[in-house]
Amino acid sequence: MSAVEATPVSVAPAIRFASFRHIGPNWYAVVMGTAAVPAAGIDLPHQPGGSLHVWQVLWVLSAVELAVLLGARALHWRYHRDQARAQLLDVALAPYYACIAIAFLAVGLVTDLVGRSVIGEHAALVANIVLFSIGTAIGLVAAVGLVLLMILSHDLQLAGASPAWLLPVMGPMVSAAFAKPLLERMAPGDSRETFLLCCYALVGFVLIVTLLVFPMVVQRLFLHGALPVQLTPLLFLCLAPFGQSVNAVNNLADTVKSSGLAAPYADGFVALGLLYGVPVIGFALLWLTISLILVGRALRGGMRFSMAWWAFGFPLATVVTGMEGITRHTGIGAFAWFTDGLFALLCVLVGASLAGTARGLATGRLFAAPAPARP
Repeated sequence: MSAVEATPVSVAPAIRFASFRHIGPNWYAVVMGTAAVPAAGIDLPHQPGGSLHVWQVLWVLSAVELAVLLGARALHWRYHRDQARAQLLDVALAPYYACIAIAFLAVGLVTDLVGRSVIGEHAALVANIVLFSIGTAIGLVAAVGLVLLMILSHDLQLAGASPAWLLPVMGPMVSAAFAKPLLERMAPGDSRETFLLCCYALVGFVLIVTLLVFPMVVQRLFLHGALPVQLTPLLFLCLAPFGQSVNAVNNLADTVKSSGLAAPYADGFVALGLLYGVPVIGFALLWLTISLILVGRALRGGMRFSMAWWAFGFPLATVVTGMEGITRHTGIGAFAWFTDGLFALLCVLVGASLAGTARGLATGRLFAAPAPARP
């Protein structure tokens, strides 16, 4: 066979996997959003009839999505390494590498909370431990590595400040919020206390970085106006660190009294869940209102479905779970119904994102190179 005849064989793999070229790390938000619904739904104050079966379906779907995306991203790095490196150096896409960690953590949590009714408690616990460990490790590496990458290799401008800049450090906060099922199964003692206090340290680390980055996002909006129409859903990303921090302090408070900490500290951590959680969730609800108004404005301005719509899911779910923690510790009925309403909104937005993704995959539009964002 001649060299000319052999050429098609050598390039065949790249051609065969050409549709994987533009699959970016932001696609992990699909897993996060899908898993967020059963993770929030399982602890709703009022459980709809037959809801467990719905949570089970969404758990399976999120696990399948994670497996498929891991394979697709592996092929992306294998056959489109130039594009993968370009995404890593792109200030708009690089922060989404943190979504890998959150996807592992979210699937691990719903496997433990929902999957136990299907595969058994022991298997669900083992799966959660494995996925939690992988997700936490990736999250810590991403928190350090992506922040350094943004400092050293990205040309950051205030005019380009994006809510996605909050993503690199989100993994450790999610680990802290999702550690509750594991802490509850640990025997009281030094190991459990150390794990618990490390989770609180992760909350503080992420929260302080958030308070440094979030003002830049707000300043960009005030000085340069609204985000480009197609990127408007990214405003929801600002909810994640605030809602998840409320979720974390309330979840950890549930495990403190049985951890072996001295009484004053145990009571203090429980009080922190409300003294911190109520004001912060109030701000999160204010930001949610602003974001919904701007999304409505963008829809009237011609915003079409894109993968940015998945910014709706996981961040809004953190507000729902934060409200669940506050409701659990106060027992106020009005909070319970308000939480149910927020969850209904979450289901609508995630459902719209799932439908848009299914259409985009069926038509092949999501595999095309993303169009430039228009103002």
